[in-house]
Amino acid sequence: MNDKSLTRRDFLSTTAFATASLVAVPELSAKQLVPGKSSENYVKLLHSSLNDSQKKVLCFPWDHRDKKNGLLRTHVSNNWRITNHALTSDFYTKEQQVLIRKTWEGLVNPDWVERFDKQFKDDMGGFGKKQGIAIFGDPTTNGENYEFVLTGRHGTVRCDGDSAEHMAFGGPIVYGHAASGYYEKAAHPNNVFWHQAVAANDLFDMLDGKQREKALRPEAPEESDIGFRAKDDVIDGISIESFSRDQKEHAQKVLRSLLEPYRLKDREEALTALKKQGGLDACNLTFYKKDDLGNDGIWDNWRLEGPSFVWHYRGAPHVHVWLNVADTAKVDLNSQNRSGPLRQKS
Repeated sequence: MNDKSLTRRDFLSTTAFATASLVAVPELSAKQLVPGKSSENYVKLLHSSLNDSQKKVLCFPWDHRDKKNGLLRTHVSNNWRITNHALTSDFYTKEQQVLIRKTWEGLVNPDWVERFDKQFKDDMGGFGKKQGIAIFGDPTTNGENYEFVLTGRHGTVRCDGDSAEHMAFGGPIVYGHAASGYYEKAAHPNNVFWHQAVAANDLFDMLDGKQREKALRPEAPEESDIGFRAKDDVIDGISIESFSRDQKEHAQKVLRSLLEPYRLKDREEALTALKKQGGLDACNLTFYKKDDLGNDGIWDNWRLEGPSFVWHYRGAPHVHVWLNVADTAKVDLNSQNRSGPLRQKS
């Protein structure tokens, strides 16, 4: 009995998910499906469930390009839908809606599902309402590259089954949150990602005067500029290698905070890639004066960057976070898309 038939039958027999509305049961938990099944398993099930009309819309060759976005598989933006049909539309069966939800749940830390759902509700009215998916390659063919991509406002995530060579998270991704409108107040009340900036600012507070001079710059680069720099390019900010022991320990806490929202597999892959490039000691940390909400000296915009590691945190007027992690800086920029188009009202 092959894995595909087993998982599909087990899926359908667990409960009446085939007729359940994702909107009606947004609290659906991975525990209610087959134990031990990964996002990759659910992507395969989803692909097998698609009819020919759906495949024409959702499925693309591995290296598909379009005139607007270039290599579509690795394009990233803070507010976009990779294909036109919202996940809650009748374009998808109820079973497919749940499979998409399960794929997404498997890509994040289980402890973060509730927090992401708050972000979805605040930014889009709930999971699926303004999001789209695409599948590149064929996940049901052994040995073939494939990647599932889910996009929406303040969120692009990928499931690649380790197909995307050298890149963690399957390629560049984005997360963010506008918890209380487009223009958030200082301290970002109820923003599910603001604690990451608090951790980074706690590290800034540990720096002495000369260190702060190195770390603080007038203005951040474009938030979407997350391509890796050329070998001889200078990275702004202060080198973490120059930190004292206690400062380095706190820098590790900041890194753990950044990685925490995602599944263990992707966290480990990102750490392995970072280690190959010299770890945090090979990275610089930079804070930016401009757009300091409340003029409180708690820097809303900051960036952690190394040879093939970019984590750009833009906290004003609300939170956008762009990240790009690989185990080599030689990944072709044309294949990873240096940046996506900015959507100003996002």
